[in-house]
Amino acid sequence: MRKALLLKRLQHLPDEFSLDELIERLIILDKIDSGQKQYQTGQTFSHENVKEKLFKWLQ
Repeated sequence: MRKALLLKRLQHLPDEFSLDELIERLIILDKIDSGQKQYQTGQTFSHENVKEKLFKWLQ
């Protein structure tokens, strides 16, 4: 995560918040960023592929 992006996201927090809320939000935002990067680089599965894998796991 880049510092500029972090600062931008901190501005959207309420004036008062707990450290736990901040950490939780940062983790969620980091996971979203990670997922977007995976999507952009083609590191994702199609819906059909996921359905096939799930079907195999459930048997």
